[in-house]
Amino acid sequence: MADDESSLFSCGRCCELVLEVALEPPRALFKFWSSLSCFTIPPRCVAIEPRNAFYDRNRDGSPFVWLLEDTYQGEDFLKNVNFFSGHHDPTRYVAREEAYQNRLAYVADNGNVILKADDTNQLPFGENRTSVRVNTVKDYSGGLFILDLDRAPWGCGIWPAWWSTAVGTGWPALGEIDIIEGVHDNQHNEMAWHTAEGCLLDTEEDFTGNVSIKHNGPATNCWAHLPGSNNVGCSITESSRSFFGPYFESQGGGVFAMKWDENGIAIWSFYRAAIPQDITNGTPNPSSWYKPSALLGPKKCDIEKYFRNHTIILNITFCGDWAGNTYEAAGCPGSCRERLMNPANFVNATWSIRSLKVYRKQLIHAEIHGGAVSALAG
Repeated sequence: MADDESSLFSCGRCCELVLEVALEPPRALFKFWSSLSCFTIPPRCVAIEPRNAFYDRNRDGSPFVWLLEDTYQGEDFLKNVNFFSGHHDPTRYVAREEAYQNRLAYVADNGNVILKADDTNQLPFGENRTSVRVNTVKDYSGGLFILDLDRAPWGCGIWPAWWSTAVGTGWPALGEIDIIEGVHDNQHNEMAWHTAEGCLLDTEEDFTGNVSIKHNGPATNCWAHLPGSNNVGCSITESSRSFFGPYFESQGGGVFAMKWDENGIAIWSFYRAAIPQDITNGTPNPSSWYKPSALLGPKKCDIEKYFRNHTIILNITFCGDWAGNTYEAAGCPGSCRERLMNPANFVNATWSIRSLKVYRKQLIHAEIHGGAVSALAG
């Protein structure tokens, strides 16, 4: 072994690489580990605690990192999603071919994926306006999901959402997570969870949003079919203007993140100028971010029981149970059905997506056998 390689195995340097990752990103650590099954270091080294900006931690203190699993971007985004077609509320979702033909789904010159509603055709009263709803072909039972947007849909009668649920099962048996959702010109995101009976929102968890108040009181019971609840589930409303609308766009858009594992389901939002550097670098670590806007903790809800096998969905719908029933109270003109007639009312019904990245959780293990440390990731 060369002298410079031998120096790597001095106590201090070896411990940094194995237990602190003080100087290397996680991918370099895994490359290092893959070349060595185990090695011996003096026993005094093994007491060093993991301390690094790349680490996240479970509630029991065990360390892990988030590794990139999937990137949905540009043409690859459109290739790896399904298009839902059919009528839902006064919305007509179109299949892939029609979406492409009418420029409701395409890749812009800057590489952004555009998903939008029809803002061209004048409609007779009572006809449904066309729009798009897409979902990932792949499904997930956890992960860190980071959506980078320049624009999100807004305007009277418009109801956009970025959400996840299981397809082809009896809703809400495997849960639903609403990451971005709102109606009209509302600038405050409402994040929600819909589950089978038995999952509750723990208001003692640490988040910055406010528990939503619905017609039957605080929305803390996630059971979608709770009698008298109108399927609202449990929800938290964002306290800042970070969701959509002209203010969001004027800030250059931003990033929304959803972390889903056995520790809970947490949601963050960041304006363009406030995106954490670790997200930009591709080594996200939610434990280094500020408090989440919303958090469904594990104490009152078994996350792994109530949420699994979700596809990731983006859609733009109109009127319906939420936007339709709150249309007049929101100060929107006329009726929601009348508003659907004029295409000029939907020029802002657009998602402009830089990317959707999905990271998987990678545990870090270090087993001690006398003076030997076997370091593994897996």
